[in-house]
Amino acid sequence: MKVMVLVKATADSEAGVMPTEEMLTEMGQFNEELVNAGIMLAGEGLHPSSKGVRVQFVGKNRTVTDGPFTETKELVAGFWIWQVPSMAEALNWIKRSPFQDGEVEIRPIFTDDDFGEAFTPELREQEERIRTEIAKHK
Repeated sequence: MKVMVLVKATADSEAGVMPTEEMLTEMGQFNEELVNAGIMLAGEGLHPSSKGVRVQFVGKNRTVTDGPFTETKELVAGFWIWQVPSMAEALNWIKRSPFQDGEVEIRPIFTDDDFGEAFTPELREQEERIRTEIAKHK
């Protein structure tokens, strides 16, 4: 199963406080372990919400709001995409992370089969073409 591990923002991450060399070293080692185990597919840190925007959709209307956003607990500071055999395995890995404070959220990523009959053979074919094109740009 594929999961997204969402690293929740903290007051420090929202203030733009960068990790220490020690934390970067520990996280780099953890990421190497994930890659060597075939778990990590992607992962990145995100700039504070002050550098972002939100877009609200209401029918055909689009409203853009510039950051920063006030509810730190609802913000994401980074993410991983992991390929794991189970949620239990994802939990085992995250418990080994070098985080000393904060919170992460782990959520399964939909598979094609999750969409049922609405995901027609034509839509599946289109999705496969899109994935193939994405892979070419890596």
